[in-house]
Amino acid sequence: MALTKFQKRNKIRRRIRKSVSGTADRPRLSVYRSNEQIYAQVIDDKAGVTLATASSLDKEFKKEGSKSDQAKKVGELLAKNAKEAGVEAVSFDRGGYRYHGRVKSLAEGAREGGLKF
Repeated sequence: MALTKFQKRNKIRRRIRKSVSGTADRPRLSVYRSNEQIYAQVIDDKAGVTLATASSLDKEFKKEGSKSDQAKKVGELLAKNAKEAGVEAVSFDRGGYRYHGRVKSLAEGAREGGLKF
């Protein structure tokens, strides 16, 4: 039986999560993208706490440009929010998506915002 697109992504996602975990000094930057929006969180898995979030639905976010441009702005916004929460370095969890397009743009925006991967 062939796997659906969702099942394939979840299989890859579980494989990634085996090795990527967030701690207090190096939390996990988790990415989720839908067809229209992109969401990112900085998570401390040991304590089970979300330290910072950003998405293309935030009030201070302006929707301009392509989806990749928007993802880059979300990355910069996330970096700003993470800095306010005292986070300097993160482990990148691409969530089963290829490191390409919007996911890559978000990562580059977060790096430009000052987060270390």
